[in-house]
Amino acid sequence: MVEKACRNCHLIFEGNICPNCKSTDLSDDFSGIVVILDPENSAIAKIIGIKKKGRYAVRIR
Repeated sequence: MVEKACRNCHLIFEGNICPNCKSTDLSDDFSGIVVILDPENSAIAKIIGIKKKGRYAVRIR
């Protein structure tokens, strides 16, 4: 299965519905990955607005 990125929350996952925000607006054309392990103590997660751990796309086309 191909990994996709959600255009709403930028989460990278396999499937047809985003497990984070339940959106179906997805793309398989993305670049850059940010891995958030501890969103409560991550400065990057706070800047981007991420509240759950996971892999996120930086740019989605």
